[in-house]
Amino acid sequence: MLAFLALIIEQKLGDGTPCLYLSLTMEMAVPRDRNGEYQPQLIKKYQNKELYDIDISDSTISRISDKILPIVKEWQERPLEEVYAVVFMDAIHYHVRSEGRIVKRAVYIALGIDMNGKKDVLGMYVGENESAKFWLSIMNGFKNRGVEDILIACVDGLTSRRP
Repeated sequence: MLAFLALIIEQKLGDGTPCLYLSLTMEMAVPRDRNGEYQPQLIKKYQNKELYDIDISDSTISRISDKILPIVKEWQERPLEEVYAVVFMDAIHYHVRSEGRIVKRAVYIALGIDMNGKKDVLGMYVGENESAKFWLSIMNGFKNRGVEDILIACVDGLTSRRP
């Protein structure tokens, strides 16, 4: 099953009006059913749904932002475990509209597995593009949040990495 949800709050368009774009694309893998008895309730078999460009007022965007941003900030600054057995670090690249232009952004994601085997998203950050320098700043942030050791760090082929 593949599901994708993007919520982009853009507050600086060419004319200065804030906009909220919600894009939802879902592709469902229907399980095999030898007797033909399985009937999904929300999305019918082999059906895809897409929603784009939902118009929402400026005040609604402001209210949503005011409610979400403190929660996101608190989550990003929460204390972490002292030791992680494994930390996976990668970035996903998206094209987004910024100030009336389409630009490429990287969303950095760090997923940790603690010593008890529990998975946790350690952080998600937005940057211009994926770089070892940005990852270093994220790792320093983890240290400031209590991480003392990572036994295995799984990363892709970034240059300028030091052991």
